Amino acid sequence: MNILDPQGPIGAAEKTILIDSLGIMLAIVVPTIVAIAAFAFWFRAGNSRARYLPDWAYSGRIELVVWSIPALTVILLSGVAWIGAHELDPRKAIASTQKPLRIQVVSLDWKWLFIYPDQKIATVNTLTIPSGVPLQLELTSASVMNAFFIPQFGSMIYTMNGMTTRLNLQADKPGDYQGLSSHFSGDGFAGMSFAVHAVSEAGFNDWAAQTGKTDRHLNADSYAALARPSTNDKPATFQLDDPGLFEAIATQKLPPAPGPQDASSGETTGAAHVR
Repeated sequence: MNILDPQGPIGAAEKTILIDSLGIMLAIVVPTIVAIAAFAFWFRAGNSRARYLPDWAYSGRIELVVWSIPALTVILLSGVAWIGAHELDPRKAIASTQKPLRIQVVSLDWKWLFIYPDQKIATVNTLTIPSGVPLQLELTSASVMNAFFIPQFGSMIYTMNGMTTRLNLQADKPGDYQGLSSHFSGDGFAGMSFAVHAVSEAGFNDWAAQTGKTDRHLNADSYAALARPSTNDKPATFQLDDPGLFEAIATQKLPPAPGPQDASSGETTGAAHVR
């Protein structure tokens, strides 16, 4: 889960912003550290050549330096952040000749549900994707607010009850990666991670066809059981019986889960519960 080892165009662009910002800030940090050492050495007690000016009050040259360098740094950092914020807008589609893959993501207590509406399948705590193909993710929460994050792909984004957010990602090459919840959401938060398998496009089609033969079905009834709080759930696959399930969850046609409960009071605990 090394963010400095990106495996997609969004993660690579965010790494560039991080390194550029660090370089710009070092333009202040490094000279300041050098100046501290230089002043301490020059104005040491044993240096008779150092001039002592107790009546010094103002220097235009010093004022120019101490104001211009920080101002330029802020301007450069603002430019990097402004351009990056627009270029990496989570809703912005990734330019590609490949047709994007739609995936609908639901954060539960404490597991992740991934729905592939076009393939009519769904998975829990495992995400299989084709490498080199843009991913169009729609995300919501069936319970408390959470945060979806695949560090090597970039762009963490929140999931909220009764709302839908959108995120575009892509894996550059096949491999196994790790995703997680990056927002505290109750007792089972620590185990709320999922495996990401990037495979070839042909491998993804084979996987989707094989997954569609499972005897487990996802519909309103099985979803109600799945939405109950549980921890460290093993990966599972389903046939998707209802292609409108995600919309029903996001619009609360299916009742939201109660969220983490305090056993002593019955009140919802953990992260903010958005209604």
